[in-house]
This record gives sequence, structure tokens and C-alpha cells, in this order.
Amino acid sequence: MNPYLNEDLQTLAEHARRFATGRVAPGFLERDRTRVLDRGLMREMGQMGFIAPELPEAIGGQGMGCLAAGVIHETIAAADLSISYINLLASLNGQILAEHGQPHVARPWLERLTQGDALIAIALTEPRGGSDAANLRLRVERMGDEYVINGEKTSISAADQADAVIVFGRTGSIESGAHGVTALLVPCDAPGLTRSRFDCHGQRAIGRGSLFFENVRVPVDHRLGDENKGFVQVMQGFDFSRALIGLQVLSVARASLDESWEYAAQREAFGQPLSAFQGVSHPLADFDTQVTAARLLCLQSLWLKDHNLPHSVEAAMCKWWAPKLAYDAIHQCLLTHGHGGYDRGVIEQRLRDVLGFQIGDGTAQIMKTIISRTRAGRKAVG
Repeated sequence: MNPYLNEDLQTLAEHARRFATGRVAPGFLERDRTRVLDRGLMREMGQMGFIAPELPEAIGGQGMGCLAAGVIHETIAAADLSISYINLLASLNGQILAEHGQPHVARPWLERLTQGDALIAIALTEPRGGSDAANLRLRVERMGDEYVINGEKTSISAADQADAVIVFGRTGSIESGAHGVTALLVPCDAPGLTRSRFDCHGQRAIGRGSLFFENVRVPVDHRLGDENKGFVQVMQGFDFSRALIGLQVLSVARASLDESWEYAAQREAFGQPLSAFQGVSHPLADFDTQVTAARLLCLQSLWLKDHNLPHSVEAAMCKWWAPKLAYDAIHQCLLTHGHGGYDRGVIEQRLRDVLGFQIGDGTAQIMKTIISRTRAGRKAVG
């Protein structure tokens, strides 16, 4: 019995699980090797209503709420974390477009997004730093009815595969900080925009890279939110994605734990199953407990969002705790499998895939600062 998942959500999860097992999981290792994101699979997910189901039906979604997005997200991630990045980017950017975009600009992109016909990236990090996200240098200047963009973004997920990107740039002075940042929707075929791709440790099918802007022009109606207020307005959507990331990595840990329990019960040493040795079973039991608890925290955060209740603290807890916990749990599972786990394969790839979330989308230190400022007050923390 799960207090957050009713019968309809459990049925949805089972529907997604059948798809993930039958269609997503078989290509897991191959996509890591080739670094190619399967667009056909993305379209299948869109046709089944698995992409951004929380968006209203009028703009291509299913109107099902954030918990529905969460159960789909974790089920796809258990089969392939890189493929689940499609869900993550769609939910985060779909919410931004729906809430802050001009309807005549946003709606066609939202329809393509939910159908699996378009991938939208988000570009915040710059070469000089990532955690100080409001201290941006990419320049956005207004010239008549257009904005002109110059600068570089880096460590951007799906940088070389996206069809459009939400770009945060500076329209105000450096001294104005977060209150001088504007967000724009930029099609990736815009003249003057070039891209590169990194050779990353994990999440290789979705990939990361840099975006270079040289006098890139976009119409003023592609602005998201108000000028100079894009960071303050748009960043509020990150609470949603932080809870999704928690479910994403924990589902990978859960899959590894389930496999490790089965392996430990079947593999014998000294005439007994490995699970009979407390040195094997107790570490798995520890991580099983923590993964179960962390998942409930993530579901609680999404439940709070669905009910329009504050959830920034819970989302920050999900984002700092879950990626570290998932990495540690999968590491233990790899050790449990011995040399078989260390060989290139499913567990080894999972370990590489989840590690990146301890770096990107908000570090543990930033998340703990958010929690501290809420609990003790901003003036008491700094």
C-alpha cells in the first residue's frame, strides 16, 4: 500500500513498465555504446502519452498531474536512464513553456514535445561556473523586435540533439544578479548557433555539450516570462524536476538491488547462498531501506505540487540525497556481483549514468543551502 499512488496510478505504472521492459530495456547497452538517442522510441513514448502527461490536454498533455509523470518517469528510468531524460526535459521545459511562453509560440512546440517529435534542452550553465547560476555572462541585447544572443553555454544535456533550447542570458547589468536575466526559446536551427558534444562518463545516449551563440537572433515573442525576470520566474519549475530526478535515479538503484538480492540468494559460497552471509545481506538491506524511504520523499514532493502546496525543501532533499544514495547503492550491488558486476554491462553502466546527477541540475551543497535558508531563514544562513 502506497499512500501517494492510487489504483489508477498503479495501473499507469504497470502500463509503462510493460513498455519499458519490452521496448526500452533491450537497447540499453547498445545506446550507451553508439551514443545515439532513438527518436523512433521517443515518438512511441509520445504516442502512448508517456511524455509530460501532467500538461493540460488542450496543449498536448493528458492532464494527469505530477505524480503520474513521476510513476512513468521512474519506470522508464529503470530500463534506461538516458531515455528517461526525454521525460525529464519534457516535463521541466513543458511546464516552463506552458506557464511563461506566448501561446502562439509555445503551443506548437508543446504539441511536438508531447508527441515525441521534438526534444527541448535547457541552457543555464556557462564555462565560468554552474552553481552560481544567476551570475551569467551570455549577453542578450534587444534590437527592435528581436533579441540578439552572444556567448557560450556548456555542460548542456542533449546539446547536439535538441530541436530547441531554453536559454538564460543577461539583459541587465552584472550587478543586478538574478534580476537581470531573461529566458528565451531558441530554435536550434537559428543562424549563428553551433554545437559540440562531450565524451561523457555516463548518460551517453542523451549526451552533453556546449552551445555557441554568435549574433543569434530570435523574435521578442520568444521570450519566456518578463524581461530581466526570467531567472526568478522560470527557476521555480526546478522544484518539479528535482523530485523527478530523485525518482529517476532511485528506480535505477531499485532495479540493481532487486537483481542483487536474487543473485545473492542463488549464488553459493562455502556451501551456502551468499545471502546467508551478513557481510553480503546487511549492506543490501541497509540500501534497500534507504532507497524505499527516499522514494517516498520524492512521491511526497510531487503530491505536494499536485495540491499546490510548498515543496521546495522536499524537492531539494530529493535532489541532494537520491543521487548520492543511488550511486552508493549501485556501487554495493556491483561489488555483490563481484567480477561479473565489474565487467562492462548493465550494473556498470547504471553506476556511470547516475553519477552525473551529483554534479548537474544543482549540487548537494546548493540543495542543502536551499533547505537551510528555509529552515533557519535566509538572513541566518547567508
